[in-house]
Amino acid sequence: MLDDGDDDTPHLSADTLAALQAFYEEQAERQQQEAAIQEGKISKGSLQEDWQLSQFWYTDETATRLAEEALSVMGDNGKIACISSPTAYKKIKELCPPNCEVRCLEYDTRFSMFREDFLFYDYKEPLRLPAEWRNRFDIVIADPPFLSEECLCKVAQTVRFLTIGKVILNTGAILQETALKLLGVRPCGFLPQHVGLQNEFLCYTNYDSKLLSST
Repeated sequence: MLDDGDDDTPHLSADTLAALQAFYEEQAERQQQEAAIQEGKISKGSLQEDWQLSQFWYTDETATRLAEEALSVMGDNGKIACISSPTAYKKIKELCPPNCEVRCLEYDTRFSMFREDFLFYDYKEPLRLPAEWRNRFDIVIADPPFLSEECLCKVAQTVRFLTIGKVILNTGAILQETALKLLGVRPCGFLPQHVGLQNEFLCYTNYDSKLLSST
């Protein structure tokens, strides 16, 4: 028998307990938010960025310009893939015809609310994709989550797998040479804007675009 003073129950430090509490609160908040979206109490557009995932939503003007461009260049029964750019996906879905196929490849599982359009995507596993998606999409919009050559190299593998040809890439000006080497894309005049982010971003394409040729 144990003495009354003995206690084999593990004890967690105050820091660990605080971290666990924060984790559980965040999980509960996400579940409540997703439930509210499903019930129509809040819109999908009201989801807040998770900065730990390096998320920054496009401004509505940027999302609209990208959506209009993608819809203008897709073929009949067009197919569009959005990599790490859920706000572009959402705007495209608002504007596209019913026969348009739009996919959202995203690490953040909150966007599983997009149901069959959603695919969990981790850039560290760039080719973990459905085999039937090889060279399937008329245009691919990509916004790598991190401004690093390592991240862009992996995302570029995904882009090359998915696209029939046309690519829109939004990333930092510091990656211009790498973007050209990997995807054959060059900056156009349009400057994508993110809510609350001041980094110098450029919009790159591998084709001539009238809609994206000016700011």
